[in-house]
Amino acid sequence: MERAKAGDGDAFAQLYSAYSETVYRYVYYRVGGRSTAEDLTSEVFARAFVRLPTFTWRGLDFAAWLVTIARNLVVDHFASARFRLEVTTGELLDTKEAERSSEERALDSLRNIGLAEAINRLPCRMRQATWLWALGTPTTHIAQQLGITPSTVRVHLHQARRRLAADPLLTSVMDGVTRGGLP
Repeated sequence: MERAKAGDGDAFAQLYSAYSETVYRYVYYRVGGRSTAEDLTSEVFARAFVRLPTFTWRGLDFAAWLVTIARNLVVDHFASARFRLEVTTGELLDTKEAERSSEERALDSLRNIGLAEAINRLPCRMRQATWLWALGTPTTHIAQQLGITPSTVRVHLHQARRRLAADPLLTSVMDGVTRGGLP
């Protein structure tokens, strides 16, 4: 926990691994849809990542803090106008996923792992902005969450793209995957 609070991306990844299933189950049983539950679970961890430096231990499990964030997001979800207009396409996406071969899914996983590792090597503020953007958070919301201007967010994202494009480890993973083989 302390390492994650200090900005260690690997430590936060361990927290995600340990608690993501708990948060997902909590959200899923309240919203009833897989894709919505996945979206809200991602948002829980995005908010937790940004607010982690302000987290203070009060004797409760870390999961309790995450579930509190999840509960607030679920309430906001049902109160929003977007929920009333939402059309679930999860079943369509699941059908496409079943048609993909296990090799294609494995290669996608390698791409994602390489990208996540490369993002975690970025400087703290740039890394935070990039993860939030990757989760679909609008730049204005990222700016509010990080306490910076939207133009600064865009600069961070531009610099992150340049660094990721030049990252030799990420390039070797992507080259190996695009050639159709393992790196």
